[in-house]
Amino acid sequence: MKKISVFVVVFLVAIGLLSACQKEASPNDRLKDYVKLWDKGNFNKMYNDFLSSSSKKEYKTADFVDRYPKIYKDLEVKNIKITYSKLKEDAYKKKDKVSIPVNISFDTFAGPVQYTEKVSLKKEERDKNTTWYIDWKPSLILPGLAKGDKIVPETIEPKRGEIRDRNGQGLAVNGTAYQIGVIPEKMATKEPEIKEQLSKLLGLTVKEIDQKLNASWVKPNLFVPIKKISTNNEGLLAKLYDLPGVDKQDTTARVYPFGKAAAHLVGYIGPISAEELKEEQGKGYDANSVIGKRGLEQLYEDRLRGTAGTSISILKEDGTKKVVAQREVKDGDNIAVTIDANLQEKIYNQLKGSAGTAAAIQPITGEVLSLVSSPSFDPNDFVLGMSGSEYSKLEKDPLQPLINRFALSYAPGSSIKPITAAIALQNGTLKPNSTKNIEGKSWGKGGSWGDYKVSRVHVQNGAVSLSDAMMYSDNIFFAQTALDMGGNKFVQGLKNFGFTEQLPFDYPLKKSQVSSDGKLDREILLADSGYGQGQVQMNILHLADTYTTFVNNGNMIKPYLLLNDKNKGIWKENVISPENAKAVAGLLRKVVADPRGTGHGADLPNVTLAGKTGTAELKKSKDEKGKENGLFVAYDQNKKNLLVAVMIEGVEKGGGSHLVVSKVANIFK
Repeated sequence: MKKISVFVVVFLVAIGLLSACQKEASPNDRLKDYVKLWDKGNFNKMYNDFLSSSSKKEYKTADFVDRYPKIYKDLEVKNIKITYSKLKEDAYKKKDKVSIPVNISFDTFAGPVQYTEKVSLKKEERDKNTTWYIDWKPSLILPGLAKGDKIVPETIEPKRGEIRDRNGQGLAVNGTAYQIGVIPEKMATKEPEIKEQLSKLLGLTVKEIDQKLNASWVKPNLFVPIKKISTNNEGLLAKLYDLPGVDKQDTTARVYPFGKAAAHLVGYIGPISAEELKEEQGKGYDANSVIGKRGLEQLYEDRLRGTAGTSISILKEDGTKKVVAQREVKDGDNIAVTIDANLQEKIYNQLKGSAGTAAAIQPITGEVLSLVSSPSFDPNDFVLGMSGSEYSKLEKDPLQPLINRFALSYAPGSSIKPITAAIALQNGTLKPNSTKNIEGKSWGKGGSWGDYKVSRVHVQNGAVSLSDAMMYSDNIFFAQTALDMGGNKFVQGLKNFGFTEQLPFDYPLKKSQVSSDGKLDREILLADSGYGQGQVQMNILHLADTYTTFVNNGNMIKPYLLLNDKNKGIWKENVISPENAKAVAGLLRKVVADPRGTGHGADLPNVTLAGKTGTAELKKSKDEKGKENGLFVAYDQNKKNLLVAVMIEGVEKGGGSHLVVSKVANIFK
């Protein structure tokens, strides 16, 4: 008999002692390790190493390993928290099956979910090792979820808030449109001819129609949507109905009752783009959302869109439904603006056919009554679906109807002269009864000016008073007035009137500028700026707003757009003294009332209009013949309820402001 070495004996004893010392894992330990994997999203290991044999038999890998992460992604599950109280040893000692209440909570796109579920564990022997395994069930994913149930996530879109004018008239409302479509089998043998007619009537190419008819879901007997049209277009509808297979369905649509007249102001909505979706990440938008594209629709998007209602439900095999999480839908806010839609339409009609812009303001309160850009486009076309050819036509239009002119800035021309006079009066470099001795049609300083001269239209040789200079719109007088002040004083005066600042107004408008570098340190530039040429630029609303200074005793009003805006009142206090404001107001009345005045065409019975005309010549050099823009700013000195500024591009050279005067007169009529 062989002798066993002392080493072998010692080794065997050590192994026996180690085995005796190893403690069997408790259900607490096993659940703890399972929860750790759950936190990490390691569903593969959870399934393979922790699920009981009976659970694996009932639920295949796809039911667990694949389903968990898919559900969590679809429901946007995050912040998972699992807690439980450990079992005491005597609760599981000498037992083969136990259950532990587990508190489960997490956030979803429809709100928080919190519930308690019992987790059953039972002992099993695998690979000669006995330990505890989880008897898994679907209710550990969502409360009440059972085998065969379906999870139903839902989103309820909010009703978009409407935009209405000061009188309650709709500027952007939720209405109805006709969805024009085709039932393919009803076209029979006339399909090519019908598609050709549809193409002409709906402004689509045959290729665009074919793309819709060839979609994968289309069947011969199904209605295939082609394009939406306005419910007001009954003539078009009648022609469409004459085509075999063509039908309509009523559908909801955003409607813009004032069409082109308010398009640039109100804007429109459209499908969200990939870029917009990225920019608005985290705000509840998805690929199917619509969003404000421009104008008030874009400006007040956050208020108008509302908050989608969301829910997560469990649909049982018997058709019953259990809601797990829910957020109520919150419709968008209705917004009332200070705009007078009828006035907006009247002003637009006066500009129709011309390129130009206009602003109307209540000069005492600051309510903006109208902002017009012409020419324009119909926002309903964008909402109903504009074809590529229709959009291309807008882009190629030489009058550029897609440009929002009231958001831009322009040379104010002679319409700046009341501001120049007001600044000079305030500085004391000009007196109300001042005169300047001027001879001839043009004037220059020579020397460093070379042959550069300032020209005027009306020649009055000798002493020219401030009153006559304003009435006749004498460029030389106001060029000399600016030079008498000096660049620094004039710049500061313009800044007092809000130049170089962002207008305190909801709608973003281009800042008005003194010059390209903000200085007037060259004599010719300073002289030209005095009568609104040079590099002076103003947006149309700011131009209108500067004239409120002459109505409000030297205070410049703050323009506002929301009807219930509480942040209103004076923007610039004491820009000029009440005396100087009154003096300039008197000059402006004479421009209209005196038969010799440039604005006399707006002298209406029963309306005491005061205002100032302007023409701005646009050219890159003195030798170039540039086109002229015509301007006129006017208000009723007695009623003080309306102040209008209008600019029309490309007016007749040498007297184009007369066209603008007549249009403003029509507005006040």
